[in-house]
Formats: sequence, structure tokens, C-alpha cells
Amino acid sequence: MSRTRRRRIGSIKAELVNKSRDAAMAAVQIFNNPQISFKSELFIVTMHIAWTYLLHAYYRNNKIDYRYFSQNGKRKHFDKTKYGADKRWELERCLNDKNNPLDNDTSNNLRFLITLRHEIEHQMTSHIDDTITAKFQACALNYNHYVQKFFGERNGIDKHLPVCLQFSAVSREQLNILSERSDIPKHISACINRFEDELSPEEFQSTRYAYRVLLTGKTANSKGQADEVITFVKADSEMAQGINKTYALVKETERPKYPAGYIVQTMRDEGYPKFNMYHHIQLWKKLDGKNPAKGYGVTVVKNWYWYESWLKVVRTHCEENRDKYA
Repeated sequence: MSRTRRRRIGSIKAELVNKSRDAAMAAVQIFNNPQISFKSELFIVTMHIAWTYLLHAYYRNNKIDYRYFSQNGKRKHFDKTKYGADKRWELERCLNDKNNPLDNDTSNNLRFLITLRHEIEHQMTSHIDDTITAKFQACALNYNHYVQKFFGERNGIDKHLPVCLQFSAVSREQLNILSERSDIPKHISACINRFEDELSPEEFQSTRYAYRVLLTGKTANSKGQADEVITFVKADSEMAQGINKTYALVKETERPKYPAGYIVQTMRDEGYPKFNMYHHIQLWKKLDGKNPAKGYGVTVVKNWYWYESWLKVVRTHCEENRDKYA
């Protein structure tokens, strides 16, 4: 390869990285702008571009051809756009490639956003910001991690702006209102439920899939102590364990809730590998499991979650039909 061609390839890679970072920073800035009400849709589309360019830069840097083509013998025929440019992989194709460098949970996070993007790109939606912010937070943190891993710390976006998406003081009354909102579009709710039902419990709980944070008021122990608004501690630290225990006591009226995917995976882990989502759906329909009067679960922002009592019903069903599911 000539020096001129190598220089050109390096220049394209650098431009892809720069545009990728610009798009990622724009996405975070848009979401943190209190004057914009179209946050989620703009974040999803802009981060979609950021990740696409980042993976294109990675593939180019590793000499992996990310163009669509058909092959006749040894000759490649590259697909073209309507106006003659090479047709390059979209984000979903980048994720599905065997050379995808992202971990499974980061890929799940992006596939979730892609699924949601397909739902919102052809129609206006509303009131979804509070429903999926944890996925956006994970997406931003994941991006910052991988852009530095692939192309060095100097390319991190955390040096130019905080990657935390808007934190605001929320009262208990406001939280109750958020949890009872019924104006989430039905197609968005169905989209979220369908995607997350197929995740394993470990995938659903991963911080790379959705970054969930518990905020608690903090007071300094002495004058002159560093006055940080937010302090992050490791989840397995003594301080975090203490907070979680206290939080569990405060949440005395809050019952554990599980997505359908968790129920199915739990049964498989307990020795019923043939029990699948179809069987679960048939069971709750037969028993009218989603009838609120039966107390088996609850709708939270249009998403249905099951209580422990339903898990026991499913466990009993599997035990009684061991020959079918074991």
C-alpha cells in the first residue's frame, strides 16, 4: 500500500472518530438542555450516528471491510447508494458482525435503542424521557469507555462535559405521579416489554444495559470537607452495602417486581429448560394472571411486572408438569 493511500485511510479514520465524538457530545448536551422537550428522540438518533461512526472507525483501523458487497468468484461487487457512494454497514449490521468488539450488555443496550428508534422514526411520540433514562445513561458511559479504549483517553467525552444525564430533585409526590402515568404510547410500551422479555436476568440487571443510580441526601461530616454534589461508590463497597440495607428498610411497602424474561429464566435455572416464553404467556392467559384483582403483578408506566406470588404459581405449574418442561 502506498504512503499516500495509508495517509488517506488514517485521515478518514480520524475524521470518523472526531465526528463520532461530536455526535456523542451533542446527544448528551441535547438531553441536558432544559429548553428542549424532544430529548429522547434526539438523543437516540444522535447517539445512533455516534456509535455507527465509532464502529466504522474501529473496523477501518483493524482493516475490516464494512461495505456491503456481493461476490462472483473472487471478484467483489460493492453495493452502491442511489447516487453512487459505497453502501456501508448500518449500526445493527456492525453489531451483528462476528468482529463486533463490544461486550454483550453494551450491544444489548444499543439494540434496545435501535429497536426504539425504528418505532419513533416515522411518527411523533411523547413522555418517554422518564421511562428509559437509565438506558441513555448506560449508552453515554459505554460510549465514553469504548472511544477511549479504541482510540486513547484523549478522545474521551468526559473531559469536555459530564456524561451524567440531567439529575434533578424529585419529591416523593412527583415520583408517585411518574409511576402512575398512563400517557406512554402503547407502541413504545409494547416495544420495551417485547425487547426486555427476551433478556436474561443478568442482562437485564447489567449496568452496561441500563445504568440505575440511587440518590440520597449527603451532609459533610466537618467544615471544610469537599462539597461534592454527587459521590459515586462501588456497588460492592461497605458504604454501598450499608446504603442498600437502609434503602431496603425504607422501601418497606415496595414489593419486588420481575419482568417476564426473569420468570422464564428462573424456571430454566431451577431445572425446567423446556419452559419458554410461549408457555409463560399461555399460563398467565389461562389463569387471567394480569387481572389486577388477583394481585399477581402491576403495571408500572405501562410496563407489566410480576410479583413473587406469581413466581410461586409458575414454579408450582412447572413442578406439576415436570415431564413436559424438565
